[in-house]
Amino acid sequence: RFYTQYSSYNSQYNNELDLLMSYHHILVPVDGSELSFSAVRHAAEIAKTFKAKLTLISIVAEGPFTDSNFNYYYSPAITKELFIQAYQNAENTLEKASAIASDIGVSSETKVIQASIKASIVGDAIIQTIVQLPADLIVMGSNDRKGFRKMLLGNVAAEVMRSTQLPVLVVKS
Repeated sequence: RFYTQYSSYNSQYNNELDLLMSYHHILVPVDGSELSFSAVRHAAEIAKTFKAKLTLISIVAEGPFTDSNFNYYYSPAITKELFIQAYQNAENTLEKASAIASDIGVSSETKVIQASIKASIVGDAIIQTIVQLPADLIVMGSNDRKGFRKMLLGNVAAEVMRSTQLPVLVVKS
């Protein structure tokens, strides 16, 4: 009899907890580093647990001589070639990240995000993607810079955390 009451209480508690701690769409920015692939592993495990959608993104910055459709004008051919190479690298990175998620048993959607070169490219692009996609958790790596390097280079994870109300899981090196 005690077991039945406990079991009933425990079941009710788990349902309430599921409502509070349920993720439906997880967003993971991937840059090709081992740290970002580690973030993919963490996100895939969470997605598997909650049966959540997993979206992997990689950011490619446009050149200063492109329009909103990334058509080049007043730009040397080498600039266009570099952008094409960066785009292919982002696609390859996402393919590898998707394979990591697949090995864990989670399917994923991948997107290459073309970002403006203005302002803080990566952080802004991630935040704009969050607005466009109905994600409810962001999982990303952070290299944990300190001192002058942090001041000079910044920290994308910290920028994203400051700019969103969504939970952000930071996977550290």
